[in-house]
Amino acid sequence: MKFAAVCGSGLGSSFMVEMNINSVLSDLGVTDVEVAHYDLGSAAPELADVFFVGSDLADSANHLGEVVVLDSIIDLDELKEKVTKVCKEKGLL
Repeated sequence: MKFAAVCGSGLGSSFMVEMNINSVLSDLGVTDVEVAHYDLGSAAPELADVFFVGSDLADSANHLGEVVVLDSIIDLDELKEKVTKVCKEKGLL
């Protein structure tokens, strides 16, 4: 299973979300998920099973497949809630 964080430039914010997703997965005890980060222009459906994007990119990320929209990319409680939900849906928890 692969998760990806996507932002406009593929640098700071997506890398921060990637690190935070890894932290949440570690807290949940989920070990079989690879996490990466991309810029919106480089992200493609085959690169991940689930993409996490900020609400500012939600409309532009529809082509990626399964997209989880984060209202706030710095809200760790929201991220934990949404990562947990995806993990349950995918049978990882």
